[in-house]
Amino acid sequence: MSKIREESFVDSASAGAAYQAALWSAVVSGVFSAIVLVLLVVNYLQIKVLDPLRAERLEMMKVKFIGEPLSEDMLFDIRRLDLEIRRDKIRRQFFSRRGGYLLLGGLVVCVAGLKLASVLGRRPPQPAAPDDKQARQMREAAMARWAVTAGLGLLSVAALIVAFNPQINITEITAPAYPSEEQINNNWAGFRGPAGAGISAYENIPTKWDGKTGDGILWKSKVPLRGHNSPVVWAGRVFLSGATSKKRQVFCFDALSGELLWTADVAGTAAGGTKAVDIMDDTGYAAPTVATDGRRVYAIFANGDLGCFDFDGKSIWTKSLGVPDSTYGYASSLAMYRNLLLIQYDQGMAEEVKSRMIAIDGYSGRIVWEVRRPVAGSWASPIVAKVGEKHQLITCSDPWITGYNPATGEELWKALCGGADMAPSPVYAGGFVFAVSPYDHIVAIRPDGRGDVTDTHISWSAEDSIPDICSPVSNGKVIFLLHTAGTLTCYQCADGKILWEKELDTSFNASPSLVGDKIYLLSTKGVMFIARIGAEYEEIARCELGEKVHASAAFANGRIYIRGTKNLYCIGTANE
Repeated sequence: MSKIREESFVDSASAGAAYQAALWSAVVSGVFSAIVLVLLVVNYLQIKVLDPLRAERLEMMKVKFIGEPLSEDMLFDIRRLDLEIRRDKIRRQFFSRRGGYLLLGGLVVCVAGLKLASVLGRRPPQPAAPDDKQARQMREAAMARWAVTAGLGLLSVAALIVAFNPQINITEITAPAYPSEEQINNNWAGFRGPAGAGISAYENIPTKWDGKTGDGILWKSKVPLRGHNSPVVWAGRVFLSGATSKKRQVFCFDALSGELLWTADVAGTAAGGTKAVDIMDDTGYAAPTVATDGRRVYAIFANGDLGCFDFDGKSIWTKSLGVPDSTYGYASSLAMYRNLLLIQYDQGMAEEVKSRMIAIDGYSGRIVWEVRRPVAGSWASPIVAKVGEKHQLITCSDPWITGYNPATGEELWKALCGGADMAPSPVYAGGFVFAVSPYDHIVAIRPDGRGDVTDTHISWSAEDSIPDICSPVSNGKVIFLLHTAGTLTCYQCADGKILWEKELDTSFNASPSLVGDKIYLLSTKGVMFIARIGAEYEEIARCELGEKVHASAAFANGRIYIRGTKNLYCIGTANE
């Protein structure tokens, strides 16, 4: 009997120790889970409340920085805050994921401990009054129900946190900085390259090729959809767009191999309309050239649909500006200023004031500023030129040639000298803004005035051999005008004096380009005329592509990229 009592005592002591261990495990894991839960809630609130506030502050700093002269201190503060936001979001993402797992683990231990303590805490059967036994059973059942309910509740909270915790994609973190001027000048980021000037940063450009024999042709790739827009080249990638009445796409080619890396669809929107847009065949559904900031590529189409994609073809945002009221079809190419996408959206008649100049934040798709313009529909593209120490956004329209602050949309100056059906884009060279009114005249405007400068800042105008489509090109000393019918005219920048003219006896739609001391002229038949810049026309080469061309050429280091009516060509030598 004594032995039985001793064994019973030992079992009772062991059970008591196990009960205490289970109970304390439940308590400790419960406290641990509660702490983790509080930290997760705080972390979630920081993501939802604090991070948006800091991101908004960063955006305001960027806008302020754009609108003011360059400040190294402000640039340092922007980069520091941007880095802090990136690091904090990465850290919070990591904690949210790991914290969710820790909370689940802690709650499992807590519930298991409570359950084990409940079992071990039951006393051995002893004679007792029926009422006492029934009361004890009711208390134990209540405690068990409480333990299970509490455990399930905490598990549910943990599951909700894990399920609905924001998963932050690193690529979606704060917008990266815009490219430097050096990067912009070394790439071909939009229509006619840096500042829309049509001037190559490289002089090692080919002067000999033959599309029929393949001599000098590095590669040739089929373009899936039609479009008259020109190639854009950035860091080993070539971008184009194409469209039909029902489909709008952006294409990315490998600049070295010609491989089509990706095709991205621009989804239609309700604002873009459902019926076909009325356009001329010469314009097409994808006339505007795309633009890039080195991180994203932007495209706009005839129906006003606008799309933004990263360099992997992932859609970042889309929006519609509404179907434009355009006689021939919308054709103005996009331009960039730092983080801003600039859109010249001219339409209708001047007195209707339907036209707009729009600046959109490239990262978010948010409209930063928008100004109404009392001008008629036009087909010219805007340019961003550095005038002195500041940049100006310059537009050609009917009847105003206008200069804006690209950061804010503030109108700086305007001149009443634009004509009807404006198609050639302006250029800035030699201290003048040169603007061409089709078939009518060219003007040279000094862009340092304010307000209406019609009577004060137009240095000269001329009316001989004025082009209708092709934009001019200038090295600051002379300016070249190329008529669709093939007349090339060389004017002197300083006074508008004609130095010489040359009839090329073929037609042109592509705008001319300058490479060092040479001018490149690409005809609609795909023939490139290459001439030396001098006192007279001195042709040094004619190179045939073997395919019709309407788009302007793009230039890179040792390469020329030309879009034919069906194919994209890369011209160069293998050892470049």
